[in-house]
Amino acid sequence: MTDDYLQRVLKARVYDVAIESPLDAAPRLSRRLGCRVLLKREDLQPVFSFKLRGAYNKIAHLSAAIAARGVISASAGNHAQGVALAARQRGIPALIVMPQTTPTIKMQAVMDLGAEVVLHGDIYDAAYEHALTLVRERHMVFVHPFDDPDVIAGQGTIGMEILRQTGGEVDAIFVPVGGGGLISGIAAYVKQLYPRVRIIGVEPEDAAAMYQSLQVGKRVTLERVGMFADGVAVRRVGEETFDLVRRYVDEILLVDTDEICAAIQDIFEDTRAIPEPAGALAVAGIKRYLERGLSTTGSISTREQRLVAINSGANMNFDRLRYVAERADLGAEREALLAVEIPERPGSFLQFCETLGQRNITEFNYRFHGGERARVFVGFALGHGHEEVNTVIAQLRGAGYQVADMSGNEVAKLHVRYMVGGVAPAMDAAMDELLYRFEFPERPGALLRFLKSIGTSWNISLFHYRNHGSDYGRVLAGIQVPKADRALFLQHLQELHYSYTDESANAAYKMFLGS
Repeated sequence: MTDDYLQRVLKARVYDVAIESPLDAAPRLSRRLGCRVLLKREDLQPVFSFKLRGAYNKIAHLSAAIAARGVISASAGNHAQGVALAARQRGIPALIVMPQTTPTIKMQAVMDLGAEVVLHGDIYDAAYEHALTLVRERHMVFVHPFDDPDVIAGQGTIGMEILRQTGGEVDAIFVPVGGGGLISGIAAYVKQLYPRVRIIGVEPEDAAAMYQSLQVGKRVTLERVGMFADGVAVRRVGEETFDLVRRYVDEILLVDTDEICAAIQDIFEDTRAIPEPAGALAVAGIKRYLERGLSTTGSISTREQRLVAINSGANMNFDRLRYVAERADLGAEREALLAVEIPERPGSFLQFCETLGQRNITEFNYRFHGGERARVFVGFALGHGHEEVNTVIAQLRGAGYQVADMSGNEVAKLHVRYMVGGVAPAMDAAMDELLYRFEFPERPGALLRFLKSIGTSWNISLFHYRNHGSDYGRVLAGIQVPKADRALFLQHLQELHYSYTDESANAAYKMFLGS
């Protein structure tokens, strides 16, 4: 089936609802990176995402008799809006199954387009299974978000437009990857006409289903996925999309949350538009690609290129902007976080600040807790990237300070920086304490349900929760578990079905929160 995608894309019906999105220059980002970056502005589509292309192409190709039965799909956002708009355009019923964690703004957007919304489950997989049940009960047509040839071909029209807009004069196209529909359609079209153009996928490190599948040569199912870039949070890629990616895609790059936040800021500074996290993946991938090329070759030869980033969507929850702003400076290496031990005596703060010199301090956390040594959590602005961090660390160590770089420590960035001073007051106060980081679906009453599920068998000795405007809540919890109970406790955690990470050995915890 892979051989006919050129014709499928050329015959795709998308422009009844979609626009030919502009390919805009990103002058600020281009100057900083030393190459020409172009943004394919799919965030300007009527539903602020590329998803309506594939959804409409699928629905437009249904016969009148089949279409009259109506369509159904499962989605937490962009695909749902695409299906709803496409169904309205054709005048047929649409039903969308959405997880109960879906933000109200996304549910309302789908209902405003005339679709029926059914809420089911906490995650996409539960909503997907329920949608298939409803397909059998109501005899409706299922519109898959990515693993369908008509959907893939609809997304492939983006590749067709890029070639027309550039005349084929492009070195690489960077594409966000979730289930693989977008990159499959673009790659299958572009590679058959311009095989020299590199097609590079970009995934979050904590949702790397395509990357891991390519590593082992078959589709894998991730045990859990990070939900920050919810538009690509897929546990298993499509069968058809996996075959196309293996055939046509050059490589998949992985980026972390801080890099995504920095890319959101990059796009905003050039366009004054705010992409959703998944929409900024491609720009984050370009920066990672160029950084890798520079470190590998020691020259800027890889930077003298014309690179296209697919800005795939702009359905950003407003509450999430706070979190993005906090993390963007770390992702762009404009801020560093250090944990430093200083003498606990009068004047030590002044001496420490004099050692740092005329640097812009962004954060300084400390609380007296006795003893001869004090621990401070300090953030400062960077002007020359991470190499400057190494210089500062060497400078501080040369002055006799013990220093640890916390810039890449997730517990430090997400929790500890807001909790400094929470050390247990006595050595035995947190006896048998284990530290765990949890994620749970964020909706009214979710924190209470989480606490009830942890139960009362073990004492909670430390707790930090902060709503970051995300679909998933994040908790850092210290729990006192006697050694004899460890096996039972781990069994209990596995039965909760919450995503968790053991952070008991984390350096930030030991320095600032441990007993």
